[in-house]
Amino acid sequence: MRNLISLSDLTSEELGRIVRRAVAFGRGDVEEKPLSGHRVGIYFRKSSTRTRTSFWSGATRLGADVITFGPDELQISTGETLEDTARVLGEYLDALVVRTNEDVGEIRRLGSSPKLAVVNALTLDEHPTQAIADLATLTEEFGDLAGRHVLCVGEGNSSGGALALAAALTPGLQLTLLGPEGYEVPQETLDLVDKLSDGRALVSQVTSADEVTGPVDVVYTSRWQTMGVSKANPDWLADFEGFQINREFFDRFAGPDTVFLHDLPAVRGQEVTDEILDGERSLSWRQAHHKMTAAMAVLEWCVVGAGA
Repeated sequence: MRNLISLSDLTSEELGRIVRRAVAFGRGDVEEKPLSGHRVGIYFRKSSTRTRTSFWSGATRLGADVITFGPDELQISTGETLEDTARVLGEYLDALVVRTNEDVGEIRRLGSSPKLAVVNALTLDEHPTQAIADLATLTEEFGDLAGRHVLCVGEGNSSGGALALAAALTPGLQLTLLGPEGYEVPQETLDLVDKLSDGRALVSQVTSADEVTGPVDVVYTSRWQTMGVSKANPDWLADFEGFQINREFFDRFAGPDTVFLHDLPAVRGQEVTDEILDGERSLSWRQAHHKMTAAMAVLEWCVVGAGA
């Protein structure tokens, strides 16, 4: 069994293999049932529409039996340690998909059983399967990602952090993180990006659109309130003035083939306008589809080690 808790645990080759498999699943290449006879648990401590459903759908399409757990349905809620829970679940399940709003350490403790593959379906600091879905969407659209430039706009949240790690493991992919001062991707994540790439990553972080050199191939944004968590500053929305992806912003950095991505859910009229989210350049809905293909590729890789 193999865990996928952070993209930083993967090699560039492993990430590339998982992404290619997700793209293949997106073409409908699911004739075999590699997870037939295997059992997958889905344990979400926070709300989810796409990620929880995509893991359920992906696992069942691959032939697995699936059980879901709500936030208070495991004995963790009554005081059992994460390690003891993992040890027991390893006797019943082959994989456990976990979403929490804590740091990644909690999921690493659940990943302590050698009999149980654990998948990070979002923590406070990283959303690895979202980044895999993003790369699958862009690979399907552009092919080789070397030389492509992604502009990721908004809060430096778990999706932005994961995308930075993914870019570090994808040779030649340029990523510019643009967000208001005080809402950036944490420096420790950028330090990890540098370490993963041996200093060769084309990842930068800026706080003004004037610092971005265009045109770019991709304009990406996400919800400014990740998981709907309130911010300490009651006037935080004022800090994001000028970061909405509207027609003027998109056209400022777009070339003839530039596409738009959003990891969803979207707060329409806040971080993005309807015109952009529903426009002909938007791949957001195909990106949502690839959340399922990414889940399939990750589960296959973790449980049976497959993937080309």
